[in-house]
Amino acid sequence: MSRENFGSWPVAILAGGLATRLRPTTEKIPKALIIVAGQPFLAHQLRLLQGAGIRKVVLCVGYRGEMIEQEFGDGHNFGVELSYSFDGPKLLGTGGALKKALPLLGKHFLVLYGDSYLPIDYAAPAQAFIASRKLGLMTVFRNEGRWDASNVWFQDGVIKFYSKTERKSEMQHIDYGLGILDSTALAPWPDGKAFDLADVYRDLISRNELAGFEVKQRFYEIGSPEGLAELDAMLRSQQLSVTP
Repeated sequence: MSRENFGSWPVAILAGGLATRLRPTTEKIPKALIIVAGQPFLAHQLRLLQGAGIRKVVLCVGYRGEMIEQEFGDGHNFGVELSYSFDGPKLLGTGGALKKALPLLGKHFLVLYGDSYLPIDYAAPAQAFIASRKLGLMTVFRNEGRWDASNVWFQDGVIKFYSKTERKSEMQHIDYGLGILDSTALAPWPDGKAFDLADVYRDLISRNELAGFEVKQRFYEIGSPEGLAELDAMLRSQQLSVTP
């Protein structure tokens, strides 16, 4: 797969959650519109993706998703084609939202958590996914409990176990926040039902259909007040470094 072909792959951003850890701020706005370094967080995400060569983004939205669409429109101001998939009256969870968005996503697509800022080469895991011939790929980072609870047992290039709740001593890595899926990976789940992307990953692991790709750059996130403050400081320092 060439880098030119990679640019045609869509990225699904999971931006439908309630963001309860960031209340009271998110009582009135969705997480994607939280101001970070002077701009809505989604603006930083889209610029990062556009700079990586990505041209199509599908936002999976639920809670106050209409506010995101009103702010960002079709994405032309950010050099991307932006589409929206709304959960509807009932939140569908990260997995259910992806299943509903499949008509906009096609055969292969990247999946990004709506609170993740990941400064990596996005084409590299996509190339690894194609080479693996598996139905899914999870990017992992050797976290060792530093920035959040490690939730992946990754050994000899293989994801052996993944859980958000169960802990094992072998878990030294963390789900980095970027995945790649073949649309058939979502086939076991019914339409219109709520389920988690973690369920999809665990099912793929049980069938030896989830590849692992280790990245070396640390992740940033706005899922917690601490993470939000850290990313804000990092982006502001970048802005200062490019100011004439």
